[in-house]
Amino acid sequence: MILETAAIAIGSVIATKALEKTTEKVTETLLDKTGKFLVTLKKQSPHTVAAIEKVPEQPLDYGKAVLEVELAAKANPEVAQAVQELAAAAKTEPNPKFAEILAMPNLQKLADKIGQVVMPGGTGNIQNQSF
Repeated sequence: MILETAAIAIGSVIATKALEKTTEKVTETLLDKTGKFLVTLKKQSPHTVAAIEKVPEQPLDYGKAVLEVELAAKANPEVAQAVQELAAAAKTEPNPKFAEILAMPNLQKLADKIGQVVMPGGTGNIQNQSF
């Protein structure tokens, strides 16, 4: 369960960043929880936050990042709480494009899809992407 929650949390940060670069918006609650998650995680695992913040400019090893978030959550109750809150906010986010991004079955496909949408100078529509 923590692994899935960690994956949702990381996906939420990446999806929020992707939608910020388009005209799409997410709720203030999700933005607040995303910020809290990153600040809290940075105290426990600064290199993980640095790697997450570099997406899509630099590829992220999603498997490693999820495991690092999971370990940080197990070691620090504050991180665990922030992960849970972000995952809960993500699950209730009303933006359909955000929900579509989070519904991706594979995190690498998620990364590829986000990269296609936010490439500098490029355009894309998440609804029309396919694999």
